[in-house]
Amino acid sequence: QVQLVESGGGLVQAGGSLRLSCALSGRTFSNFAMAWFRQAPGKEREFVVAISWSGGAPYYGDSVKGRFTISRDNTKTAVYLQMNSLKPEDTGVYYCAAGDRLSKVLRGTGDYWGQGTQVTVSS
Repeated sequence: QVQLVESGGGLVQAGGSLRLSCALSGRTFSNFAMAWFRQAPGKEREFVVAISWSGGAPYYGDSVKGRFTISRDNTKTAVYLQMNSLKPEDTGVYYCAAGDRLSKVLRGTGDYWGQGTQVTVSS
C-alpha cells in the first residue's frame, strides 16, 4: 500500500522560507511522477508544481514561479518543495501527490495523495 507523508509546514512571516518534504513508501518511488497542490480555506485546490519520475524540467504554477523549487531524491524516496519569498496568499494546506504518469499529477488526478501539511504565512 502506497503512503505519502508530508512534513515541514509551519508558521512563517512574509518573505520567509519553508521546505516541505514528502516521503513515499510502499512502492518504487522512481516509478512515480510527483506533484504539490495546495488549498486555502474556502478556495479550490490549486496546482503548485509537478516533476516527472526522471526529475526532468518541472512544471510550476504561475503564482509560484521564481519562488518555489521542487526537487526529488529517488534514493531517499522523497520529494521536496523549497518555498522562498513567501506571501500571505501562499497560506494553505499543501498536499503531495503521486501518479504513474506526469499527465495525471498535472491534472490533479494523481493515484495517491498525502494528508497535507499546513503552511501559514503571516503579513
